[in-house]
Amino acid sequence: MKLTICHLYPDLLDLYGDRGNILALAARCRWRGIEPVIQQASLGEDLDFMGMDILFIGGGSDREQGLLVKDLMHREDELRKAIENGLVVLSICGGYQMLGKYYQMTSGEKIDGLGILDIWTIAGEKRLIGNVVVELHEKVLGINSNKFSTLVGFENHSGKTHLGEGVSPLGKVLFGHGNNGEDSREGVRYRNVFGTYLHGPLLPKNPHFADLLLELAILRRGFDTCLTTLDDGLEELAHKAMLKRLLKQA
Repeated sequence: MKLTICHLYPDLLDLYGDRGNILALAARCRWRGIEPVIQQASLGEDLDFMGMDILFIGGGSDREQGLLVKDLMHREDELRKAIENGLVVLSICGGYQMLGKYYQMTSGEKIDGLGILDIWTIAGEKRLIGNVVVELHEKVLGINSNKFSTLVGFENHSGKTHLGEGVSPLGKVLFGHGNNGEDSREGVRYRNVFGTYLHGPLLPKNPHFADLLLELAILRRGFDTCLTTLDDGLEELAHKAMLKRLLKQA
């Protein structure tokens, strides 16, 4: 079996080790005998969203976000159709914001987003920085409900994201700021699209979440979603240590 994983704008969106998410997905495929086909695409390059299994969009600055939205606007219909068809998408920070309606800068200027997700972001005066613990929403756990119910990561953003009626949060903030530091929500889920502010990178710290993405991608292709169990002993110890340290401070 092959899984096609696309890293979109790797040269422009790669803050705080985001590329590690691609490395984690590829490794967890190879360890199970699944062949990961890694694609990289930047400005103006051809994209076949329907042919992808997982699309990854990392984080970047406001300037880069404006450039990339303009590029993606030309292919917004294709991306929307693939998402409605079940394409698995992981979007981090700036990539997360781009999928929404708009990003409003401190000057009041708005950068239009793709409008695929019912979310919007308003820049705040204070950056939201630090480690984060998130209790995953029960709808997110789904087929991976026997694994950890938490995510750990690192956030660094000034944008405050708000969710509309058509989407669900990724989870509840137990430690840290999350989407906006006000409503105890972190991230978003719409169909198989996951948006989050968690850098770090996210997936090596949360292998159960990486496996959820892989399972959803395999399920979309109509194959058996039962992944071979891996020895995640070290990852689980690290995850538990982070939980113990941070929640003790909460």
